[in-house]
Amino acid sequence: MSDVLADAALDQLFRTARTQNAFQDRPVEDSQLRALYDLLKWGPTAANSTPARFVFVKSAEAKQKLAPALSEGNLAKTLAAPVTVIVGYDEDFHEKLPYLFPHTDAKSWFDGPREGRHEAAFRNGSLQGAYLMLAARALGLDAGPMSGFDNAKVDAAFFAGTAIKSNFLVNLGYGDPSGVFPRLPRLSFDEAARIV
Repeated sequence: MSDVLADAALDQLFRTARTQNAFQDRPVEDSQLRALYDLLKWGPTAANSTPARFVFVKSAEAKQKLAPALSEGNLAKTLAAPVTVIVGYDEDFHEKLPYLFPHTDAKSWFDGPREGRHEAAFRNGSLQGAYLMLAARALGLDAGPMSGFDNAKVDAAFFAGTAIKSNFLVNLGYGDPSGVFPRLPRLSFDEAARIV
């Protein structure tokens, strides 16, 4: 792990990658979504907890189920995207720890009321959502992450009766450059970071 990636790879993952607001009329195959998950799953999480849960919304029926939860500004672009991923997190993730972290009793660290697991589930599930976007870019797909939806409606429609909560949405596909906003500035190192 000592080799620096080529500039083209760094561009694809970060420097020239853009949040997409429109997508070409090109399908994303189920096999691509499986490959995407098989890549993102290797990203680190605390105690290998992997609390993220993903719903890949592709069908017209599933899109219509999602539509009532979307804000007005996100409705059209989400319905037009080939895939919309609901990035959720399982507040009962600890039930899988005997399998995921077998060398110690990590499950007992999180036993008790769900609210005691919320922070770990949300934090590590958010990390996995970021891994999803990087994995998508690495596999040649474009991503359009967003909030701007009613979490309670998404949870009722897709996660009813479970310990899973929605975090954010990511539209996936092949981006249409006409929908990309001009590149916005970023903070410099000295504005955002310090070495101590």
